[in-house]
Amino acid sequence: MKLRLMAVTCLTLLSLKSFSQDKNFYIFICFGQSNMEGNAKVEAEDTIAVDNRFRMLQAVDCADRGRVKDNWYTAIPPLARCKTGLTPADYFGRTLVANLPKKIRVGIINVSVAGAKIEVFEKDSYQSYLATATGWMKGIVAEYGGNPYARLIELARLAQKSGVIKGVLLHQGESNPNDTLWTKKVKGIYDNLISDLNLKPKKVPLLAGELVNADQAGACAMMNKIIATLPQTVANSYIISSAGCASSPDHLHFTAQGYRLLGKRYGEEMLSLLGYKLKETIKL
Repeated sequence: MKLRLMAVTCLTLLSLKSFSQDKNFYIFICFGQSNMEGNAKVEAEDTIAVDNRFRMLQAVDCADRGRVKDNWYTAIPPLARCKTGLTPADYFGRTLVANLPKKIRVGIINVSVAGAKIEVFEKDSYQSYLATATGWMKGIVAEYGGNPYARLIELARLAQKSGVIKGVLLHQGESNPNDTLWTKKVKGIYDNLISDLNLKPKKVPLLAGELVNADQAGACAMMNKIIATLPQTVANSYIISSAGCASSPDHLHFTAQGYRLLGKRYGEEMLSLLGYKLKETIKL
């Protein structure tokens, strides 16, 4: 009798789980530093006509925007913290929903820390890096509960109750210039994500964007040579070119137009990896 009851309970739980998870809700994990967080001011064109199929899982409470953490909203920027700007994730998602079948929705998770080295996302050693971080950076990290990686996992697990994780987007490197171990560190973080979320690496590609390009006099453009070698370390990874993506005056960040173009390229690459052809080029 007890065995029958346990079996029925397990079947009920499995049924509820399968019912709540929508296989046509594609989730994408985004992380990095200020360029993934979004540095350019959001412009009027970025806030209108955002397709409701493009969603964001709020990472922090934003009372002034009526957003509560851990809840889904239409992906109107900012997609990271409350006062951040336009990010590649914005036009990544818009490119996807414009080209995927109408039954498919796209969800974004974005946990990024401005100015931080990749070490801030290392699962077992982030504390040693943060111990010497600036006060303002510690303030950003505090918004994520003091542990950006753990917050990323927490959000991703919550998202998995609603949809299926289909990829990881990274934009980071300005704070790790000329770091020849960068690709190894990224692999460690990616491997932890895969393991902690019970994902299959062959089904979850990692897309890494170049820093501001040399053609825009990028201050860290030399780091792109190291970023280019990531596929040698992470098998299912792809590099997104930043050539022609307009730079802000500091030559570290992109302009709004630069983010739009870079995000579109992330989206086009992901569409190809998902097996879809580009049908519609969104207006930038």
